[in-house]
Amino acid sequence: MTKAVGRVGPGTAGDGWIDPGAVTAIGRATEHLLDLQSPEGWWKGEQSTNITMDAQDLLLREFLGIRTEQETAESARWIRSQQLADGSWAVFDGGSGELSTTVEGYLALRLAGDGADEPHLLRAADWARRHGGLKGSRVFTRIWLAMFGLWPWHELPVLPPEIVLLPLGVPLNIYDWACWARQSIVPLSVVSHLRPVRPLPFDVDELRSPQAGPATPEPRKPRVALRLLDRALRLWNGAAVRRGGWLRRRALHRAATWILERQEADGSWGGLQPPWVYSIIALHLLGHPLDHPVIRRALDGFEGFLIREETPDGTVRRLEGCQGPVWDTALAVVALTDAGLPVDHPALASAARWLLGQELRAAGDWSVRRPRLAPGGWAFGFSNAHYPDLDDTAEVVLALERWRGSTGALPTAVGEAVDRGIAWAVGMRSKDGGWGAFDADNTRALVEKLPFCDFGRLIDPPSADVTAHVVEMLAAHGLARAATTRRAVRWLLAQQEPGGSWFGRWGVNHLYGTGAVLPALAAVGIPPTHPAVRRAVRWLAAHQNADGGWGEDPRSYVDPHWIGRGPSTPSQTAWALLALLAAGDTSAAVDRGVAWLVATQRADGGWDEPQFTGTGFPGDFYIRYHLYRDVFPLTALARHLARAQNGPTS
Repeated sequence: MTKAVGRVGPGTAGDGWIDPGAVTAIGRATEHLLDLQSPEGWWKGEQSTNITMDAQDLLLREFLGIRTEQETAESARWIRSQQLADGSWAVFDGGSGELSTTVEGYLALRLAGDGADEPHLLRAADWARRHGGLKGSRVFTRIWLAMFGLWPWHELPVLPPEIVLLPLGVPLNIYDWACWARQSIVPLSVVSHLRPVRPLPFDVDELRSPQAGPATPEPRKPRVALRLLDRALRLWNGAAVRRGGWLRRRALHRAATWILERQEADGSWGGLQPPWVYSIIALHLLGHPLDHPVIRRALDGFEGFLIREETPDGTVRRLEGCQGPVWDTALAVVALTDAGLPVDHPALASAARWLLGQELRAAGDWSVRRPRLAPGGWAFGFSNAHYPDLDDTAEVVLALERWRGSTGALPTAVGEAVDRGIAWAVGMRSKDGGWGAFDADNTRALVEKLPFCDFGRLIDPPSADVTAHVVEMLAAHGLARAATTRRAVRWLLAQQEPGGSWFGRWGVNHLYGTGAVLPALAAVGIPPTHPAVRRAVRWLAAHQNADGGWGEDPRSYVDPHWIGRGPSTPSQTAWALLALLAAGDTSAAVDRGVAWLVATQRADGGWDEPQFTGTGFPGDFYIRYHLYRDVFPLTALARHLARAQNGPTS
């Protein structure tokens, strides 16, 4: 572990003073993080989501006729445990109820045998009716209802399977959707064509309400145009269904082939629960029996995403919506090396070997827009051969760069992988100079305005957090002054919010964005005196909590009142500290933040964080990355200690 050098006693971080509590906290956190490593070399924290993952798992098993009493009972215990006092279910810890999540949770518990007259479901039904009922739920929820005869198919928006035949330049082709969305849209277009109905032995009339859900008004012209587009899609779909012509048959065949080609080695589709579920249903409806190898592998693959826990009420079963061992491992390597662990430590050596083995060397969906770009980079999960992403690639390269020796050279295998990753990342830059997560120039917003697509972010435009991570990677590789990097820096500076923060696409929210951008700007040599840096520092100081920490509620995505505000959390406090340290801030805000982390650390070296600080879809879907509470505080404390030892940057 890091050895403290310098004065111990009263003072500030900027004058060589080292808080002995911080030194102890770093040691405990280092040991705790090492204890969490797998024998294979990777780290993986659980990724908690909301109960729709578990509800849809039961609905899938009911639809396929494979739902068991044990699975049902265990999932139902988990779903019940997450219900709020008012009867609803939320999409993040501390949030208020959300209608579609509540409808799906209610339906799952009815499947589990809970009676509509039981108090917890009476409360849920009352809440759902008062907030719009079935009519106000999102399209994807009503598709589930339609599959069980609880909603008429003809009242749902349509998306014909012929979209898979549209060439790249035509609006609404499948590559207009972000990768996570297209993986769901293709199988759902098959399901909406076939319109299956497998009735349940009960109805849910108690959830029906004449009151519509909340609507977001569109400008008049787009609204009219979209109504016309929806009408045209309905006419086309109706004619295709009636005639059953060659074009529809070709589209269904192409959709099935597209789905089959993208199944991962672990049985999933992109390592994501929603496209995984919809792909199973679509293929089964197209004639793949349950014992078909593809379906069998898909169903067996869910076991690797299951968490089972013993509780006073019995075993609970819950699903991870996704897994991020590559991301977690890269973050852990950065944290441990910042804390002073030598790169030849066995834990880091095994992590490097594992990360090198996860490099992707084949073309994926990204190559549709970049056909001449050589493969490279890393993905998020264990098995995700089709979807490397810029965030993971940047973080892995930053981790692997720690193996650069005293000669300035990387070991051969590491250097070659890093070079390929950087070349791929540079080639994935969008036209405006920034980077999205998975695709280049995925910015056509028409798909988000379709009535069929009323949930989540459906395109993947450049974001400040991803772009900042790529910029930091390029700077670490000696490319701070390259034209690509300079243009990206200009893009980042232009994205700063009026208040001084940056929006966070993949983490909650402005604390995450700002915590990514300021270290990137420092890495390329932007001085602490730069006006953008000073504005950001003032914003962070203004949003520090009275207890010394920082926090931001996920509601900041939809309600500006919450921007930069919320109960202090370890990960968000660490992001604020990383930003301030990179900006050269020596104010008391840093010392207070460090003190909060030291005071809230558990005896075992970890931190508690029930809050959801990761973002899937802003405003709709959030993730609690369980390892964030361990890696980011360690990184922040270690960098604080390094600055105390070495003096502030100028």
